[in-house]
Amino acid sequence: MADPTSIIEQVLTEAELEWESPDPGTYVVKLPGTRKLSTTVSLIVGKHSLSLNAFVIRHPDENEAGVHRWLLERNLKLYGVSYAVDPLGDVYVTAKLPLSAVTPDEIDRLLGQVLEAADGSFNTLLELGFATAIRKEYAWRVSRGESTRNLDAFTHLTRDPGDPAGSDQGQPPPAA
Repeated sequence: MADPTSIIEQVLTEAELEWESPDPGTYVVKLPGTRKLSTTVSLIVGKHSLSLNAFVIRHPDENEAGVHRWLLERNLKLYGVSYAVDPLGDVYVTAKLPLSAVTPDEIDRLLGQVLEAADGSFNTLLELGFATAIRKEYAWRVSRGESTRNLDAFTHLTRDPGDPAGSDQGQPPPAA
């Protein structure tokens, strides 16, 4: 069996990912995102298995049951990884596989799944668990004339009900 640490280091280097190894057999990898700026993944090579953990979102402010239901339904569609909730209610993507399964293709596949699960679902999870906070943040920014650009994915939550087209999104209200 090939050395799992060598395989992991090869994959991370060839993929040109930002990573470090604070201890032997422990890796912290930064995956670039499109919805979420980045996802930090922890890989730990143990005596018999490789463990993977990546933070997705903090404990939802609201609709916790809806968020958890979505996570459980989504788990059915993921390969090799699954969503998990820690004792504080924060959401993670986790995986554990035997060292014999650590191959370049498998590590690449798992990192791709982590990216899809953490970054690809980020806006959906924010919408489900933080809709009120998004609306408040939007209103606060508009009231101060600040950019709402990074809230564009949530215009359906922030749109004025009298403006179904959302034609003034991202612009402060006109001066009276």
